[in-house]
Amino acid sequence: MTTVAEGAVKRLLASETTASLRTRYEGSNICTWIGFKHINYLVEEAILCHFADADLPARALYAEAGLGVDIVDLDTRILHALYMDETVQARVVPTAGDDDSFISFTVALHADRDGEDTKVVAANAKVVLRSDSYVEAAGEPPAELARFVTGRLSTPGAVAPEPPELTGADLTAVTTSLSAGRGTSGPDPVLDLLTAGKNAFGWKWRIPYPYCHFSERLQMSSYLRQMEEVVDLFLADRGISVKTLLDERRWIPACPHSRIQILDEALMEEDLYTVYTVENVFKDFTYTSRMDCYVVRDGRLVPTATGKVTHGYALIENRRDWNLITFDERVSKALRGES
Repeated sequence: MTTVAEGAVKRLLASETTASLRTRYEGSNICTWIGFKHINYLVEEAILCHFADADLPARALYAEAGLGVDIVDLDTRILHALYMDETVQARVVPTAGDDDSFISFTVALHADRDGEDTKVVAANAKVVLRSDSYVEAAGEPPAELARFVTGRLSTPGAVAPEPPELTGADLTAVTTSLSAGRGTSGPDPVLDLLTAGKNAFGWKWRIPYPYCHFSERLQMSSYLRQMEEVVDLFLADRGISVKTLLDERRWIPACPHSRIQILDEALMEEDLYTVYTVENVFKDFTYTSRMDCYVVRDGRLVPTATGKVTHGYALIENRRDWNLITFDERVSKALRGES
């Protein structure tokens, strides 16, 4: 693909599209409510439908032009709950400026609420086209798309965390455990450095191939999975695991906002170090946390992603209804890292 269909790029960058999408059964983990990860999957699917509607489907871009469609920045607010077996209308509006090196969109998901068309999700996303260098050289991209093409993933304008130096650290455990297992949240010299002096939890995890795409790199949807899982591990580490509070109180975590930015590439079978830090507990009603991901490469820590997530707790009233509640002392102290 050295050229693209006439008008395709104009449609990609200037035309709004609407897609009818259905929530995924897998995302209904508690009663019939859909979790934040699968809500973000709907946003991703809406963007891919937009590319296809512009005659620039992701498959053809990769197979014919060696360009991988990669979401590098995804910022999503959940305004109302979504449910199992629900169909939403996803409206995608391009927002890229004339000089931008990324393709940006707003995505709004609408659903029926008591007979009213209601916006239930609002998201902003940035997309780049990653030139393939793994299977074969991609060659020159179509001229109309060249400004969006990159040789390495990153989010323009994103601020990366400043990692500590590994100089002097005993990295024996790091070098001998690569690819040896699925990970640890226990003693590890790198995790110790990354969490020292912080209200934080660290997790080391080997990147498996099902979390990757285009043969080599971790994708945005997998960072969403990472964010969900590190929260689960953090809560268990603090003695308030998801199942514990479900069994004792019928409380579930509720997530109204998440954002993830890719800073660099993380590759298949590398060890990913994920640090989850509670930054603020607001009036014992919501708490905001930061997720930072790193790999050890050439003897130094390389930040590969950073994110923010907000959580509250909801009380399950019955199989249909829930209400947000205030944290009690036990939960509040656990989140703050107090004994």
